[in-house]
Amino acid sequence: MITSVTVKAYASPSCVLLTFDWKSGPEHEDFLGFAIQRDPGYGRDRKPQFLFNKLDFVPLAEDARPKGSDEAPIQKFNWWDGGINTSDQGRTFEYTVIPVLGTGPGDLQLRHDAAGKKSVTVPKPLEGQIATYFNRAVVSAQSFAKQKDKSLEKQMDWLANGLQNAVPQILSDSDAFECAIYHLSDDRWIIPAFETFKGRGSIIYFDKADDTKSRAAAHRIAEERPNISIHKRDAITKLMHDKFIISYRKKHEHAVLMGSTNFTPEAQTVQANLLHIIHSRELAALYAERANLLAKNLGKKDMDPPDWTDVTDVDGTEMRVFFLPEPGEGRKFLDTVTEAVRKAKSSVLFCMYTASDKDLMEAIFAKGDSPKHLIYGLLNSIDDPDKPTKKGEKRKLPEIASTIFHRSQKNPDTLPYAAFGVNAPRGFLPELKTIDTSPFDASAAKGTAKRAKKKSGGPPPIHVHHKFIVIDGDTDTPTIYTGSPNFSKSSENSNDENVLEIKGNTHLAQAYVAELMRLYNHYRARAIWNKTHEKKAKPGSVADPLVLKRTRDEWVKEAYESGTKASLARERGL
Repeated sequence: MITSVTVKAYASPSCVLLTFDWKSGPEHEDFLGFAIQRDPGYGRDRKPQFLFNKLDFVPLAEDARPKGSDEAPIQKFNWWDGGINTSDQGRTFEYTVIPVLGTGPGDLQLRHDAAGKKSVTVPKPLEGQIATYFNRAVVSAQSFAKQKDKSLEKQMDWLANGLQNAVPQILSDSDAFECAIYHLSDDRWIIPAFETFKGRGSIIYFDKADDTKSRAAAHRIAEERPNISIHKRDAITKLMHDKFIISYRKKHEHAVLMGSTNFTPEAQTVQANLLHIIHSRELAALYAERANLLAKNLGKKDMDPPDWTDVTDVDGTEMRVFFLPEPGEGRKFLDTVTEAVRKAKSSVLFCMYTASDKDLMEAIFAKGDSPKHLIYGLLNSIDDPDKPTKKGEKRKLPEIASTIFHRSQKNPDTLPYAAFGVNAPRGFLPELKTIDTSPFDASAAKGTAKRAKKKSGGPPPIHVHHKFIVIDGDTDTPTIYTGSPNFSKSSENSNDENVLEIKGNTHLAQAYVAELMRLYNHYRARAIWNKTHEKKAKPGSVADPLVLKRTRDEWVKEAYESGTKASLARERGL
């Protein structure tokens, strides 16, 4: 008896991730994938429409256009609808996932009798008491390549994806505010929002040694708005790495903006980032207390040792907040996260700028090696421990770096960002690595502080700036760690940081899963391509095009082999 496709969905305000399974697949040697129909579709007439696939059964021509998945089946067990616009937030779409049988073009049979359906309501940024903003941030995406001839402003708007509205939004809803920010330089959205704010405000900014990126903007705002005071923060071992705003209404703390995003043009556009606005008086009061300490410019020795503090006024959510640094070698924050990872029942997803804590990463990889767990991880870069510096010296890397590097070479579950570059497969547009946002960077303007020169052999450009871990995000009991710290010793013991532990909020966890998998799948394809093709082809080469497979076992065999990670992911819907 033929079974129906089962469909699971993870939705964020800007992305719908669909995962699906067809248990009857092994019974059909001519199973070629899935056709996915969305109702309403993308056109103005809102008629049902099939999601598109860039790949085809034949090599793509230079001017090839994506085909509907009824003609070019999806040969995966997950796919995301990238055609979600801000106008779609709050709307409900019905997705129909249909198995496709056949041998190739001209011989495709859509098995409607085995189709699975799923209705998905795209969440609005504010759901309950928590507003969520993720940017697109993938400059190397084919969809962004189509933006390359548009104005810089339109390119930035596309990449920011609504994230640019978060700071102006919380300020417009406030009578007064307090802000602590590591880098403040965005002269398109954020500085103007501060300069037009009419109430009382306070900005604590980091300014130490040659890191003066926030100085020009802070002083400019203070001159423009005498009602806004500024406070330099430098009495910290390394960085004041916070990024938060406390909103006041009628003299009472009302809400908090927090997350991974610095207040710079690149952080909102080309770097993968997020922000939350959380409407909680308890949380806002805790952040206000922290802001008061930072404004006094106290050193670590003059601040009480931190601890987790419960927040009880966010409905349907268990929440705690932790403010770093910890004294000495204390690691209560990292130990909490590590222990939570060890207790994971199903999955661990992480997205970080860097990963350097040995205990935490070993706990994550132990879950990755478990036959009952899935992990997916994306880092900004992964260093080769055996590659010498430009001076021929041994590289200074944390102990865990070697494990991360070798795992990333063997396992597709832990990846750095990468780009196709000049050797994109035939039919794919040449891809960009970044755009120049400096015209909107106040720290780069004449007569203000100059940017620090990049040291030779320094870190690569930042594309992945997130700092989050989602545990069991595919279950009804998820745990999220999100905030400003990089899950490192410096974040733990040397930096001003803030982080939330969020439990039980399945809708929020699903948004994190959708956004992580969007990025992960994008970079996974590029990383795999680079390993097998980048060094073989010459720039501009048209060798080795990507094409759809014409038999079931060419694309799906491992996913139906018991005990494989591909099989576990198919069954779990992740």
